[in-house]
Amino acid sequence: MKRTLIKFLKITGIFVLGILLFMVLFPILFPGKIEQEVKAFANRKLNGELNFKEANLSFFEHFPYLTLTLTEFDLKGSAPFRKETLVGADEIAFGINLKALVFDGSVSIDKIFLDHAYINVKVDKNGNANYNVYVSDTKEAQNPEESSDTSLRLDRIAIENTHLKFDDKSTGIFIDAKGFNYLGKGDLDQAIFDLDTEAEIEDFNFAFGKEVYLKNKKVNADLITKINTNSLSFIFEENNLKINQLPIDFVGKLDFLSNGYDLDFKVESVNSQLKDFFTALPPAYVNWLDKTQVDGQTDLILTLKGKYIASTQTNPDLGFIMRIRDGEINHKEAPLPASNIFFNFETKLPELNPEKLQVNIDSLFFNVGKDYAKAIVKTEGITTPKVHAILKSSLDLGTMNRALGIASLDVKGKLKMDVKADGTYFPKSNKIPATQAKIQWLKGYLKTDFYPNPIQNIEVNSEIKTTTGQLKDLKINIQPASFVFENKPFVVKAKLQNLENVAYDIQAKGDLDVGRIYKVFSQKGLDVKGLVKANVHFKGTQSDAMNGKYARLQNSGTLYLKQIKTTTDYLPKPFVIEEGTFSFNQDRMSFADFKASYGQSDIQMRGELRNVIDFVLSSTAVLKGNFDLKSQYFNADEFLSETKTTSLQSKETTVVEKGVVVLPKNFDLQFGAQIDQLNFQDLKVSQLKGRLGVQRGQLRLTNAQAEIVGCQVKMDANYANETANRAAFDMKLKASNFDVKRAYTEIKLFREMVTAAESAEGLISLDYQLSGKLNDQMMPIFPSLKGGGVLTVNKVKMKGFKLMNAVSRKTGKEKIKNPDLSEVAIKTSIKNNIITIERFKFKVAGFRPRIEGTTSFDGRLNLKMRLGLPPLGIIGIPLKITGTQDNPKVRLGKQTEDLQETEYQEGMEITPNPLPVPMK
Repeated sequence: MKRTLIKFLKITGIFVLGILLFMVLFPILFPGKIEQEVKAFANRKLNGELNFKEANLSFFEHFPYLTLTLTEFDLKGSAPFRKETLVGADEIAFGINLKALVFDGSVSIDKIFLDHAYINVKVDKNGNANYNVYVSDTKEAQNPEESSDTSLRLDRIAIENTHLKFDDKSTGIFIDAKGFNYLGKGDLDQAIFDLDTEAEIEDFNFAFGKEVYLKNKKVNADLITKINTNSLSFIFEENNLKINQLPIDFVGKLDFLSNGYDLDFKVESVNSQLKDFFTALPPAYVNWLDKTQVDGQTDLILTLKGKYIASTQTNPDLGFIMRIRDGEINHKEAPLPASNIFFNFETKLPELNPEKLQVNIDSLFFNVGKDYAKAIVKTEGITTPKVHAILKSSLDLGTMNRALGIASLDVKGKLKMDVKADGTYFPKSNKIPATQAKIQWLKGYLKTDFYPNPIQNIEVNSEIKTTTGQLKDLKINIQPASFVFENKPFVVKAKLQNLENVAYDIQAKGDLDVGRIYKVFSQKGLDVKGLVKANVHFKGTQSDAMNGKYARLQNSGTLYLKQIKTTTDYLPKPFVIEEGTFSFNQDRMSFADFKASYGQSDIQMRGELRNVIDFVLSSTAVLKGNFDLKSQYFNADEFLSETKTTSLQSKETTVVEKGVVVLPKNFDLQFGAQIDQLNFQDLKVSQLKGRLGVQRGQLRLTNAQAEIVGCQVKMDANYANETANRAAFDMKLKASNFDVKRAYTEIKLFREMVTAAESAEGLISLDYQLSGKLNDQMMPIFPSLKGGGVLTVNKVKMKGFKLMNAVSRKTGKEKIKNPDLSEVAIKTSIKNNIITIERFKFKVAGFRPRIEGTTSFDGRLNLKMRLGLPPLGIIGIPLKITGTQDNPKVRLGKQTEDLQETEYQEGMEITPNPLPVPMK
């Protein structure tokens, strides 16, 4: 026995030593071939920059597999991420199939080992991904000379202690997984194979659309997936996951169609512990769970089934179910738990269509001691939802709050609710669900972490009733709603009946610091301020207000506002009421000492609004008013509308598009305006006075006088926006003796329209009427302009005038090169981008030029000129002038060709580089 044992040990030792010797010597004998083949394979198969420090062949790095290990490995991504790392690792190892190497002489990679790596997957907004670095076999088949004996037939993928990032800008999905460990096994080179997967993540974070849904979660997964590479089909046969302590089963299939996907997924956690469910929620709930005892069972089921085909707008059905049984939540500092928690929730979203959304809270119930709350809510649809709801409660909010352990909120008082609603909400038909509701909050108290002082002495006693669901049957009674904040009481009492012809009785009295009360509910750092002092009483009916029976109304009181910031859809910036006292009398609201600001503009008003009650109660009523308006500085550019859109190239970048000034359709307001300084499109206006009216979406300026570039200007104008980016205008303008040089220097539009005035000096007058369209920059669209008038040259010196310079060169008359003009009236008319100049004469150095013809806003010329020779101009030289204003062409003759007109078409923009020519 002893001799046999010694012999056995010798043979075994020799065998083991032989194996070890083989494992040591084999990589030394054959390192070159393997390394060269792997490098050639990488160059041929990888469409990305690959770098590593050194390569080592060994059996011992990942015993007992023969592996080629690359240290300091770095693989860049595919376009458009070629400069960013896709995979970086201290080392990556490729397992070599020893049988194929020894017997076939081929290098076959059947395993990949990744350790302490960084995997950075990126997809841009257009769907371009950085992981498209592997060249398919199709390309190799087209270039057989580039092939080699090296192949990739994986049956094992092992990833250890890796940081994985997945950032998809096209879908808004972001995943950050730290401590990622993965082991995948299967015949990955087969057409149909089962992939067994074991995965573990120490720190898992998931966000969608910038909202974080999972943060710092631990994930364990044990998955079996059947993959059919021929039909691109994935069948998830057995998939067990664990998010923190919550177990999840995941089964289903994913088929890739030629134009989309066929989905059938089911994710469920059945008969799980309610406490485990909270461990899968964000960290705030996990911290709360440390101080709270949670018992009960829960079921969670999520389904997604159907085809997704974007081209045909085909979408799958989404469903979600949550059930809670025998639930109990008991915070460690609470005298009583929230017990007997029973919850049945189910929602369905057929075809992912919000209008088909179905929500069914079959039952919700819980106790806090002898107090209770229960609810049944069923809805279907969004725009005109069907509603069936029953809610009842009798709760001590303080006891409930302590049972739930909501640390950031301190709420007290008795809440009693008895609500029933059944029917369809259909506002266009004045239909609401038939409702009977009584809500009481007695001896209420509310305090949050955002503000040190509470809202207290809250008393709410309200009743809503409509038995038929018709608005004329609706009754709302709030008797009262009151609270005390910062030692200042505020009380509101209200009765409303028949919302088709509202009978109202509303009282409000007290002081309210809007900024401070906002901080009770919102986070610090947000600038919301304002003070409201109210003592008002409104009583009457909507029909009396509409029909002018003001004697039947009983509207009175005062409202004082200070530092109130308001916003409206019509204005891009907030409107700040610095201070204002409003008094109410019947349908009138009087303004006294009203001061406001909007951007850089300051506004002071005195006057009154009429038809206020009807305007508030009806969407079709017109608000009327008459005011005296004063302003030291008014920046009209800040009133241009802004439209926020999402760029097609980036779902993250918000593009702000300018628009015209948008006027409300339901205003009839008249202003006596006096503005010291007005700025509009680089135009400086001083001492503007006139009547300004805003009526049914149109603005009228009448009998306006102002000083522009030192000249007195009289003006009448009308303006109306047609869309957010288009407006129409017409105006009459009369200006006497304004300085040409100053106008050219200070007015941008004048520089663009009268470029010939660049070197001019002197005085001109204008009497003109013009109408047309404005684009989204509030600039005229030249083909839309129509009008005419007279431009009178009082006394102007022209220097460097290209037209007369060209005539001087053609005729050899040097004296007409830089003319001085005086008392010349030029009549013009504008239509279809063409300016027609009627015949006019002037004198220069004894010559008597006569000009007529047409020019265009894009600078083309078609002029006829007769150059009358001294002494009386009886004999003249006929000239025709074509070309452009920058390059006029002067020839002898009378015949010219008409300029092509440009008729305005809807959607047309401003003509580039406009060069009008009345002065040229």
